[in-house]
This record gives sequence, C-alpha cells and structure tokens, in this order.
Amino acid sequence: MNTSSSDQQITFESKSSFLYSFFFLPKEKRQAIYTLYAFCRQTDDIADNISPMENRRDHLNSWEAELKNCFTKRVSNYFDTLRHVAERFKIPVDLFLELIAGVRMDLDNLDYKSFEDLKLYCYRVASIVGLMCIQIFGYRDPIIKKYAENLGIALQLTNIIRDVGTDAQMGRLYLPREELRQFNVSEQQIMSAQHSPEFEKLMAFQSQRARHYYSLAEDCLPPNERRNMLVSEIMKSVYFHLLNKIESRNYDVLENRIRLSTPNKFWITARTVSTIKLFG
Repeated sequence: MNTSSSDQQITFESKSSFLYSFFFLPKEKRQAIYTLYAFCRQTDDIADNISPMENRRDHLNSWEAELKNCFTKRVSNYFDTLRHVAERFKIPVDLFLELIAGVRMDLDNLDYKSFEDLKLYCYRVASIVGLMCIQIFGYRDPIIKKYAENLGIALQLTNIIRDVGTDAQMGRLYLPREELRQFNVSEQQIMSAQHSPEFEKLMAFQSQRARHYYSLAEDCLPPNERRNMLVSEIMKSVYFHLLNKIESRNYDVLENRIRLSTPNKFWITARTVSTIKLFG
C-alpha cells in the first residue's frame, strides 16, 4: 500500500506535535497514518479557512459526498488512497463521517452551553481520530477503544486551553457557557483578552478536567498493550507536559500561544519510548 506524496507533505508541513511519534511505526503503518492525518487536517482546514461561511458549508458537504461515493459506491476519486487504508486496517466509514460531523459543528454550533455539549465536539474531532488510529496501531484488548476515547478528549481539552486566545481572535469560544457564569467570566472578557483571577480559576477548572481524562485513559491501558499504543503514549506525554507548562504560566493563553520547544519534544519522546520499552 502506498501513500501519496501529498499526504506525507501535508503531515510534515503541519508541524504537529504528533509528528515525532509517527516515526516509530513500521513503514506500512506510518504511510497509513500519513494518509489518515492528511484527511483529518484537510477536513479541519475546510472549517478554518477565511471564505464566507456558506462557502465553507458547501465545501464540507461536497467533501462528505465525495467520500461517501468513494467508500460506498466505490467511485474512484481523491479518496481512493484513504479507502485502501480503511479497508486494509478495517476502519469503518462511519468514523470518517463522524469526524466530518464534528468539523461541521465549527460551522453550525459554537454555543456550548454545558460540558456535555463540548464533550460531544471533543469526541467527534479527537476521540474519533483515536479510534481510527488504534485500528492502524493494532490492539487485542477491546478496552483500548475506551482508552482512545478518553485520550482524545484529554488531548482536545488541552488544545482548547492552549488556544483560548487564538480561537477568540477567530470569534470562537470552546468553553461551556454555564462554567463562564460559574466563575464570573464574561464572553466579552475572553474575546478582548482580559486576564483576571477569575479567568485563571476558570482555566484551572478546565485543566483539572483534562487531567481527569488523562487519568481515565491511563486506567484503560493494560500493560500488555502499552507497546501497541507507543505512538499514542508519546502524544499523551507531549500534551501532558504542555498542560503542565500552561499551568506554570498561570494560563497566560489569551495573548500568547504556549508551546513546547523542539528539543523538549524530542526529550519527552525519547523518555516515553525508553520507559515503555523498559516496562511495557
């Protein structure tokens, strides 16, 4: 099975924190991940581009229709390589459609009244990706599906915390409205980048929730599956360290995008790999 050079290029150009982990996969699985990642990146980009909202909706609808044509009607098109990956690793087409439904939430519903509303979004845009990835990684214990679901939510919550400021600049707010009221933080305060003690308390609450889902993921990872989930564990370690750094900066995320340095990511990756190979 070959991946297209464009899929690999899209993956490399993303400069994702996940990129370092992909190199630990065997060639066939690595190529499959490139194809999957490229699909996820391109789907997300449809919602994030600067064209009029109606154009983005039409583009996403066309993208979904073409995917369905390729997967269900076997019409040869842009998604041929993705369909081959899905067939080779038994990834249900419903997962791809669920991801598209999550991205559509960025276009149709940015008013998350409660965490349950936000959790659905996190599940669709992150847990679903995890459920697709574990099909490529390979696993034996069905509990790994719960591991992927919980880890996806943890990673997405970390993203949301990191990106509060940049999302606000795009007119987006991925925080439950009832929790804004709970901590006496207005939407306008966030949109205008007003850091305050109340904002720090709100973000600490979000951070504790993310930690809870990291813990749930860890509870769903049997020791005999740790090697299979090496890539996911690298992702988890990188993002957990990112969360620690955000906390240490007192959630200075409204006007700054807190990152880990490349050497730090390499160190975290090497330490995770050595720990799993030693104890996994």
